[in-house]
Amino acid sequence: MKGYHFLISTLAILAFATFLASAYDPSPLQDFCVALKDIKDGVFVNGKFCKDPKLVIANDFFFSGLQNPRNTKNPVGSNVTAVNVDNLAGLNTLGISLARIDFAPNGLNPPHTHPRGTEILVVLEGTLYVGFVTSNGDGNRLFTKVLYKGDVFVFPIGLIHFQLNVGHVDAVAFAGLSSQNPGVITIANAVFGSKPPINPDVLTKAFQVDNKVVDYLQKQFWYDNN
Repeated sequence: MKGYHFLISTLAILAFATFLASAYDPSPLQDFCVALKDIKDGVFVNGKFCKDPKLVIANDFFFSGLQNPRNTKNPVGSNVTAVNVDNLAGLNTLGISLARIDFAPNGLNPPHTHPRGTEILVVLEGTLYVGFVTSNGDGNRLFTKVLYKGDVFVFPIGLIHFQLNVGHVDAVAFAGLSSQNPGVITIANAVFGSKPPINPDVLTKAFQVDNKVVDYLQKQFWYDNN
């Protein structure tokens, strides 16, 4: 009898644990999704509206052109070609996306984060110096590695990371991301190029620099390589 009660108790605990594991909010697929009381005023969902499955065609799952080098003649010397739900509709709800990153010699994919996705990067050509910085609670540790053709590196979700071409020739890498819309926040662009600008007093205090430095940085053109 005791064994029977133990079995029932165990099954009840497992069932409750299963309920807890499945009872969670879905991960955000955009920067924000403000709730509305009246659905007639709604224009977005957390992600994209779904096409009638009977109207789906092969081209909904198709994207071409990633074999072509991109123009890297810009201030940072890199160009990111993203393949996500915005240009490949079939990715909706699938939780993955892709990007091609082209680098000129000394080209940089500046420090940035993907708020909704982990990134795994493979080098196809060239030599890249890559790295990421951990969160405050972990002491902002820097992890870096020099990658060569065929090497792979992972950047955990949400952490600031970068890639720099340290070779003397062009470099190419492909990145897979664990979200249909991982998002990208380039640190310098967001902090010094926000619209409207962040109050200089905030940045002067945060970076412990003279307000003239902040004023100079906010007047720069912050190039978006995405």
